[in-house]
Amino acid sequence: MLTRREFIRTAALLALAPHAFGVPEKEIWVNDVHSQLNRTRVRELLRPRTRDELAEIVGSASRKGLPISVSGCRHSMGGQQFATDGVCIDTRELDRVISFDRERGLLEAEAGIQWPKLIRTYLEAQTDGKKQWGIAQKQTGADTFTLGGSLSSNVHGRGLRMKPLISNIESFTLITADGKSIRCSREENSELFRLAIGGYGLFGLVDAVTLRLVPRQKLRRVVEIIRAADLPKRFEERVAQKFLYGDFQFLVDEKSPEFLQRGVFSCYEPISEDEPIVAKKELSDYDWLDLLRLAYTDREKAFKHYSDYYLSTNGQTYWSDTNQLGAYLPNYAQKIHDQIGGDESSLIITEIYVPRADLPDFLTEAADLLRSNRTIAIYGTVRLIEKDDESFLAWAKKNYACIIFNLLTLHTSSGIEASARSFRGLIDLAIARRGSYYLTYHKFAKPEQVIACYPQFKEFLNLKRKYDPSERFQSDWYRYYRMLFAS
Repeated sequence: MLTRREFIRTAALLALAPHAFGVPEKEIWVNDVHSQLNRTRVRELLRPRTRDELAEIVGSASRKGLPISVSGCRHSMGGQQFATDGVCIDTRELDRVISFDRERGLLEAEAGIQWPKLIRTYLEAQTDGKKQWGIAQKQTGADTFTLGGSLSSNVHGRGLRMKPLISNIESFTLITADGKSIRCSREENSELFRLAIGGYGLFGLVDAVTLRLVPRQKLRRVVEIIRAADLPKRFEERVAQKFLYGDFQFLVDEKSPEFLQRGVFSCYEPISEDEPIVAKKELSDYDWLDLLRLAYTDREKAFKHYSDYYLSTNGQTYWSDTNQLGAYLPNYAQKIHDQIGGDESSLIITEIYVPRADLPDFLTEAADLLRSNRTIAIYGTVRLIEKDDESFLAWAKKNYACIIFNLLTLHTSSGIEASARSFRGLIDLAIARRGSYYLTYHKFAKPEQVIACYPQFKEFLNLKRKYDPSERFQSDWYRYYRMLFAS
């Protein structure tokens, strides 16, 4: 009879080399769920169910000399989750909460857990207590992100006074190329801690994360329509008034003189724990799809509907953690195409960072750029980020304003290049203001733009080879930049 470890190893070997056991080979293709522009052929797609199985798969792939990439829910769209002809590990079945220290607010969970399950699990564990813990932040726009993927991308949410996610990470365990698991924290393997958070899966596979929670609070939403010229001052006022979260969602109708210049400013202030939670109005998936359809076909009307809805929710109350959950339509592009026809298309995101005082001027020039390039923005928002002084490849190098653009992109060579041209133009506008951009939404930036925004990037590539000399952990994103900076 096989021991448990022998059984795990045999199962892993079978998954890695099915043809050796009489299982017919077939081509396996994967893609990102948002832009649908990263269709990639992989050698194997593996779904480990335990951390032991994950370690065995890594060790076996290393012995065979096979490259490994890791993916969660596949929202990333810059190629950092897939490696052509490599072993792709899907972590989503590694989704258990391992421990919850209710005294200190520390929660350890497997890296494949998604935010809704993580939140649901700790809420169920606290039904008997008055003092409750909750997450500080998560990505906005969707909920189906894994914890490990969020760590590897060093994400942020809508916090008005928050650093990226690294500030909420206590520690994590990392599986190295030889299948061993090591603990990384600010005190233990500290350089790997700084590299792997925001390291896009290139330094090993995160298999468990200990997250620092914060006290849950009740919040009131305060909504107004304001102009971009007033935005830096209004953000400052909300921060001074101790509001916790907020953003500005701007008008994307390029025909309007107020394109990118007017928007919905929604912020969330703490309220007494005795106040009831009253959030009667909420957009359904159908409502979001209808708004998205309007954004494709009538952007002025879409903004009117959206702003009217948000104004009608002024004064509603929420919990600080569950308020960060929201709807996402993974097949939105196909649904929109079915409704309005036309060429195949989807949205590509970019995130631009500028000093907060430069925000109005940047938005004015960005509007001119997008108009001149005839680029359609379907959705956009502005948030704040505090300086990240911990991660090695920090994108939040200062207290920035973060501007997110979702650009409509036709799935043709000319359509993709048109979006690329606009993204490069937006990056230049940021660089001119001592700003930056987020590295992995796309690979359109010119080499000089990468170095201007990430002068430590070549050292990052060198450190990757130091910790992973066999380059076991790869991605098409990494291969692209490794070649780009090979000299």
